[in-house]
Amino acid sequence: MYPKLPSLNVLRTFDAAARLKSFKKAAEELNVTPTAISHQIKALEEGLGTRLFERQTRAVKLTRDGELLLDTTFNVFRQLTETVNNIVGSAEILTISTTSSFASMWLVPNLDKFYEENPGIEVAIQTGEQKVDVLHDRRIDLAISYGQYDPASPHASKLVTEKFGMYATPRYLDSVTTLKDAQLLETEWMNKSLPSITWEAVVSQHRCEENQANFIVRRFDQEHHVIQAALAGQGIALVSSILVRNAVKEQWLVPYTSDGLPGEIAGLTYYLVVPPHNQRNKNVMAFTNWLSSEIQERLT
Repeated sequence: MYPKLPSLNVLRTFDAAARLKSFKKAAEELNVTPTAISHQIKALEEGLGTRLFERQTRAVKLTRDGELLLDTTFNVFRQLTETVNNIVGSAEILTISTTSSFASMWLVPNLDKFYEENPGIEVAIQTGEQKVDVLHDRRIDLAISYGQYDPASPHASKLVTEKFGMYATPRYLDSVTTLKDAQLLETEWMNKSLPSITWEAVVSQHRCEENQANFIVRRFDQEHHVIQAALAGQGIALVSSILVRNAVKEQWLVPYTSDGLPGEIAGLTYYLVVPPHNQRNKNVMAFTNWLSSEIQERLT
């Protein structure tokens, strides 16, 4: 019926190599050798009469025809997977990329409500501090990014802009009278493109007469580690009010207040990035609608 179509197996091989931008990674995903991947891609190119990849030293890059074919195979295999899952009653997997701190301190604790409303969708979370190229990495369905939001970006939408506050356990605050008596906790971003938010900047701006050399500052490269250190009574944390919301609600942490310091300072923004090929995907739409609603209800 479809005499000019390549075999399903060959298209699956192409789809893996194109998504992963690597014959080696495609071979690992499909449990075959890189040589087998290379031979199948070469045969596919010869059958179509066009090059689908530009071979580079340690990677491959899609040609224009390769991009066109990937758009189709990606959508076809996704639709096929969804149909099969519906038939056999398996959960569909939605892969989300975000920061480790947002995942552990906010997203995971709130996912139960999403699962209650969407029992057929399973969320897989990939964490990392560097921004992923979600527009081209087909392994990720959408990203919850963190940083400085650009409203001109056509694929991004703002979720919430945080405030940074100073928090510690009630017992710890009972033991200190001034900042000089305290250990101060802050995050040193692994992602160096993010603007620093530090105790030094806060003190410099609001209490210039203080000698900052007298302060003891301990730094962590993950914000949720800063929060855990504060919960363990190790100091006063300078952290996002979003990430400590539950700890403050339970009164495990309380705000540190001082006549010379502000209660909160401006923070950064969490925003969604959804690639064009996923903007009408029903699972992505279900998750983004739920996330936006939850943030409006809980954080604004």
